[in-house]
Amino acid sequence: MKIQYLGQNCFLFNDKNKTILSDPFYNYNKATSGFNISDQQIDYILLTHAHGDHIADVDEVLEFHPEASIIGVPEVCRYFKSAKNMESMNLGGSLAVGELTISMVPALHTSSFPDGQYGGVAVGYLLGISEGRNIYLAGDTAVMADMKLFPELFGKIDLSILPIGGRYTMDGEGASFAAAELLKTPQVIGCHFDTFPLIEIDHEIALRHFADRNVELILPELGEVFEF
Repeated sequence: MKIQYLGQNCFLFNDKNKTILSDPFYNYNKATSGFNISDQQIDYILLTHAHGDHIADVDEVLEFHPEASIIGVPEVCRYFKSAKNMESMNLGGSLAVGELTISMVPALHTSSFPDGQYGGVAVGYLLGISEGRNIYLAGDTAVMADMKLFPELFGKIDLSILPIGGRYTMDGEGASFAAAELLKTPQVIGCHFDTFPLIEIDHEIALRHFADRNVELILPELGEVFEF
């Protein structure tokens, strides 16, 4: 699987000819990432919640890729009137996308659209890929006891994508605790940091928190691509 970081919680996942874009927010600092939506193949749009920094570019994705299916809670899926295809589900549900299994899990966060409409609940996802490997996409969340159940329910979590910016989500210290003590994950890609002044972080301190708990933290650059 290839994973490209596009800012906040926006990631492009490419797994065996299926491409999933999470929480589209790629136009912010687009000059840095070099990402162009018209050049992509987008099969699915995976949404964790309704806040503006997670849905800002959904309509543009649908403009260039009208057959793309939105995945999210029913309230979020129904909001996008231009969407032809939807794969709504709710907490505890799972969806097969090619050889990938997407399972919806709780996140501890609020959710409403920029116009004030109700956005259901915030969620995260477990992505089950080949050979029993799992990626946890947390979305925006605080540390929560439910995280301890995820490896028990889904098996080893090989990689977690966790918010580390603080203020609106957990910070590096909280995320390192979640990674080591609850998720038991060996590797974390940080997200939801440095986008705005209120979530700017000290990189050295964040890296130290994770190193102290023997978890590898990757602080991605905009546009950076990872092989998993």
